[in-house]
Amino acid sequence: MSKKIVIVFHSGYGHTARIAQAVAEGSGGVLLAINAEGNLPEGGWEQLAEADAIVFGSPTYMGGPSWQFKKFADASSKPWFTQVWKNKLAAGFTNSATMNGDKLSTLHYLFTLSQQHSMLWIGTGMMPSNSKAAVRDDLNFVGSFSGLMTVSPSDAGVEEIPAGDLATARAFGQRIVEGLARLV
Repeated sequence: MSKKIVIVFHSGYGHTARIAQAVAEGSGGVLLAINAEGNLPEGGWEQLAEADAIVFGSPTYMGGPSWQFKKFADASSKPWFTQVWKNKLAAGFTNSATMNGDKLSTLHYLFTLSQQHSMLWIGTGMMPSNSKAAVRDDLNFVGSFSGLMTVSPSDAGVEEIPAGDLATARAFGQRIVEGLARLV
């Protein structure tokens, strides 16, 4: 039985969109972009209602998700009230310009949103690349367990996202597929 994965995200400069695309490559998920005004496209709420897994994505700005993502999260009060997303698998990712950049605060926000909706959270399931031999293009070089964290330096174009971060995003997407399979 095929499971539907929806990756709902906001991207301010294209970097988070590229990470979302890599998660979709690994998961076979459908991309659902939050626009610059913080709104979903027509039919977006229906896509989320029909999903088996929802992956939340936002850049980290000033230690938290973008205001556009927060607007989407606040607008999710109607599905929250009727518990439409209850028991769906949830996961999250974030991108920022620095190695840390307080990305964990954004992941905690995404996790809390999922818990408000009574969802089932899944982390990366990846060990960090933290030996002396580790290089920037290794899987999970940023070392996150709670959700996917990636880095795009502030002066880097979308095409300059480290290959290791894109590979980690694809592996994270596969982890979501595996998590859904375990729920069946």
